[in-house]
Amino acid sequence: MSPVKYVVCVPDGCADEPHPDLDGRTPLEAAHMPVLDSLAGRSTVGRAAVIPDGMAPGSDIGNLAILGYDPHNYHTGRAPIEAAAIGLRLSPDQISFRCNLVTVDDQGVMIDFAGGHPEVDAAVDVLADLQRELGPGGDWGPAGVVEFHAGVQYRHIMVAPSSWLETDCAPPHDHTGRIAPNPVGVASAELCGLQEASRRVLARHPEVEANQIWLWGQGPQPVLPDFVQQHGVEAGMVTAVDLVKGLGVLTDMDVVAVEGANGWYDTNFEGKRDAALTALADGLDLFVIHVEATDEAGHAGDVAAKVKALEDWDSRILAGLVEGLDSMGRWRMLLLPDHATPLALRTHTCAAVPYLLVDSEVDGPGGIYSERGVADTEVVAGHQLMSRLVSVSS
Repeated sequence: MSPVKYVVCVPDGCADEPHPDLDGRTPLEAAHMPVLDSLAGRSTVGRAAVIPDGMAPGSDIGNLAILGYDPHNYHTGRAPIEAAAIGLRLSPDQISFRCNLVTVDDQGVMIDFAGGHPEVDAAVDVLADLQRELGPGGDWGPAGVVEFHAGVQYRHIMVAPSSWLETDCAPPHDHTGRIAPNPVGVASAELCGLQEASRRVLARHPEVEANQIWLWGQGPQPVLPDFVQQHGVEAGMVTAVDLVKGLGVLTDMDVVAVEGANGWYDTNFEGKRDAALTALADGLDLFVIHVEATDEAGHAGDVAAKVKALEDWDSRILAGLVEGLDSMGRWRMLLLPDHATPLALRTHTCAAVPYLLVDSEVDGPGGIYSERGVADTEVVAGHQLMSRLVSVSS
């Protein structure tokens, strides 16, 4: 018999709450998703705690859990995961901070945590300018204390001394439309000084809407077992988000680049689907498809965009994916978001999220894939689902 092929689908932040603009339905309930509905009808559906108790609701923790690693054991911070994605390896005396390009008004209100989603080339120019002026050899503080490294769009990295670790830094996406609290703790003066100094750098880049940096998510480099060591299968992934890519790098997964995959509503859905099918046909056992569009719509409070992103998942990924998988033999699929991003709140929550586990040859009890559809099911730990997915080996 041919080996089983495994697919993990992650519509980032797709879980939500009933919304008045959708007649009291959630986006999952409102979206026209016939392929997903058909899969749910022959699958096992339930609720997963992808954000463990006591941990902050973020994609770092949620995706770590989805990949089958207990966040309590392996999570050291968001930024060091993203640092790995761009090829950085931190020494024991270093930590990394996430460095957002943001727009903050004169009263300290977080207008846009994504700084208008700058073009990649423009953002790279900004980071190079920050490195020249505020990094080694610059005129801010002791030379060589911090380094700036370009990521993608508004998401970047700053490397700093490990002594700065014990500082409370607020995620900017948690404070859209509100005054965002400045860092508090051992390195608060340094971090506030950097954020303020960055304003003069951004002022020289009118092509970018952002007007300063925001530093948060700090931590040392995590040490994760290889995916094949953890789960016994060779795996790959596709994502446009450095955070998720970093988890792939740290676990020695095959991270595939897809042209037009940009982390926004117009990402290359078909390209991600085809990357999965190609990688599985070429010999990988498991492939993760991550799409950010639903999360971005949730942060923007854009009801129509979130529904459309879900419908794109159905018609532009799942439809062709199921057909392609059927041609390979037996397959199994796990589908769930890494957290909820309710439209009304415009930020992440710790709520359990719906999951779907389907086997092409063995029908489950069936159900409805939505928040209300799984409301009466027992909550399972998110990091346990990967082992349930790959428990069938032939």
